[in-house]
Amino acid sequence: MNQPSPFVVRLINNTSLVTQILIGMIAGILLATLMPSAAKTAGLMGTLFVSALKAVAPVLVLLLVATSIAGHKQGQKTSIRPLLVLYLFGTFCAAVVAVVASFVFPSVLHLTTQSSDIVPPGGITDVLNTLLFNVVANPIKALQEGNYIGILAWAIALGLPLRHASDTTKLMMTDLSHAVSSIVKGVIQCAPLGIMGLVASTFAETGFSALLGYAHLLVVLISCMLFVAFVVNPLIVFFKIKRNPYPLVWMCLKESGVTAFFTRSSAANIPVNMALCEKLRLPEETYAVSIPLGATINMAGAAITITVLSMAAVHTLGIHIDIATAILLSVVATISACGASGVAGGSLLLIPLACSLFGISNDVAMQVVAVGFIIGVLQDSSETALNSSTDVLFTAAACMAEDASLSEDNLQEEVDIA
Repeated sequence: MNQPSPFVVRLINNTSLVTQILIGMIAGILLATLMPSAAKTAGLMGTLFVSALKAVAPVLVLLLVATSIAGHKQGQKTSIRPLLVLYLFGTFCAAVVAVVASFVFPSVLHLTTQSSDIVPPGGITDVLNTLLFNVVANPIKALQEGNYIGILAWAIALGLPLRHASDTTKLMMTDLSHAVSSIVKGVIQCAPLGIMGLVASTFAETGFSALLGYAHLLVVLISCMLFVAFVVNPLIVFFKIKRNPYPLVWMCLKESGVTAFFTRSSAANIPVNMALCEKLRLPEETYAVSIPLGATINMAGAAITITVLSMAAVHTLGIHIDIATAILLSVVATISACGASGVAGGSLLLIPLACSLFGISNDVAMQVVAVGFIIGVLQDSSETALNSSTDVLFTAAACMAEDASLSEDNLQEEVDIA
């Protein structure tokens, strides 16, 4: 078997992962354009890549969180509490941005699609019940289904008593977490091929012709997400760390957002985010908990989707609403978005819940959900990219605010390396 030349090996080693992913994206687009049949076959690489990430992520979260809590020393600082505030405040701000954009640039839909086979949650109570039952889920089932609320609950329940375990037991836990982390790094190295397969199959099978009829709605949705990513989130981070936030913002979007855009799964992006946190030299006892937690409750993109599509239904039906009702929608969208990962179908199936605020029937609301599925190629990708990159962004901001040693010089050094 021929071995690759030393020049090729050096070239690959000296090329950053982001650059390799960019090359994979271009290769995927060319493959879909020139050889559509081969592009669909190449989609297998993308499916395998996402499946591998989803397979390793639950085990990684369980071991890292349990190990982090077991090794926690009395008096050691963590940034989880301020992070929860950042997550919720950021999600609420995203919903407010979506409300304002929907008033300034109202979208009108053609509601003709039937969606009687989709069953949404009945209300906030259903969402909260789902989350509570996820907490007490069987640990094996939680690992199989990627139920991160249940995985976090079991990791904390195991980690607390293990704080009193012997040093040998703690060392074994640490070794196991490092072993799984090394597997994760191996999977992430396959990202360029995986992204190439995902891009090729998406362009070959779906295309973008179906999106043209909903161009205005898509522009409003994606513009809101871009505004949150490049204006709102940097402002929040600036007030937290009192320094230029954009090097950190750009790095998170480049290394986390790009991968999340194509995998379209916050769960699959957990290993990528943890690797980025390690690269930024953030404390493991913080990001081991905050990243899987953020994948569950930090849902700015979902809040935007719920709000914009619900407001589109309102404008389509000619319903007049005041500012107080719009703010109430922002609150509902925030709460609903935090529970999006606990509901099959994600943020789209929570749209009827928000529509019920305005007396919109479930039949009409489900037609809006169907529109969401049509534009899902871009909507879901952009939503996941915003959600996942913000997990790392806010984690880094909370850590930097509490630890002066995580200086801007260190951050800039990592950005230059990337």
